[in-house]
Amino acid sequence: MATVSRFINHNAPISDEIGIRLQSVMDELGYVPLEAARHLATHKTGLIGLLSFTVEYGFFGPLVAGLEEAMKENGYNLLIATYSPECKKDEIAPPVGPHNTDGVVVFSDTLSEAQLAEWYRMQFPVVLIYRTSPASLPIPCVNVENKKSAYKLVEHLIEAHDRRRIVFVRAPGCQEDAHWREMGYKAALKDHSIAFDPKLIVDGKYDRRLARETMKAFLVNHPPRFDAVFAGDDDLAVSVVSALQEAGLQVPCDVAVVGFDDQRFASLLVPSLTTIHAPTENVGRMAGQQMLKILHGQPVDQRVVLPTGLVIRQSCGCAI
Repeated sequence: MATVSRFINHNAPISDEIGIRLQSVMDELGYVPLEAARHLATHKTGLIGLLSFTVEYGFFGPLVAGLEEAMKENGYNLLIATYSPECKKDEIAPPVGPHNTDGVVVFSDTLSEAQLAEWYRMQFPVVLIYRTSPASLPIPCVNVENKKSAYKLVEHLIEAHDRRRIVFVRAPGCQEDAHWREMGYKAALKDHSIAFDPKLIVDGKYDRRLARETMKAFLVNHPPRFDAVFAGDDDLAVSVVSALQEAGLQVPCDVAVVGFDDQRFASLLVPSLTTIHAPTENVGRMAGQQMLKILHGQPVDQRVVLPTGLVIRQSCGCAI
């Protein structure tokens, strides 16, 4: 029985002759190994988790595709789960983790630092995406460049279109990407001698309807004393354009609008959206590759930052 187990699970060498004989008997009997039993024996699930506070928006499609591709090519399936901030406050355990996966890719600030520390102490494989690992926890992370590209985007509005009253609609919460995009926005204003006005910072919402309502309320209190909007991501940009148009303002004639991520719909909007192209699918793929290195005991790249680039379309005022 031990020899049969070694042959089925490929966890120890056996001779070619014995292997051929065992396979012949299995074929004759129509025997197929039971995966659940194999997982119990090896303590492996064949599953990698993706944990996020939402997977609702178009942004997550390419991300999941890249991660799933890397996993499936190497015999793993992907288990996707959401975990809201309310769960963290109520100390509800994450739906994916050591109990049902071989490793977890964690999106942004979905998990608390305390939970990450617990998994790290357990030597449970974790890769962070869109979040730098805490200083005390050398967990591999994959992100995109944010500050320099946000700077270039705002600089384009200033230099190419003479827009100087630029609103920044930031993503909700304390997400790292939102922070660095805001830093790029502020740096561009400073370098072009434009005073930062905190009244031009708008807290966005990931729900498109709520984001539109937030922008509509902002318009009531700031009837166009601004000439451009930098939305922290393309989903927010859609809500901004909708609110502006509902208020009778034209994009880009009255107010220029730009986004971030270059989601698939960005080129299809009217006007088409000027934005920053971020390699979202490659983030997922790279996170998967890092996870595989951990699982195979190979050295990992502690921090990966993928380049981004400015994509000029019509919503900024350019005639493309």
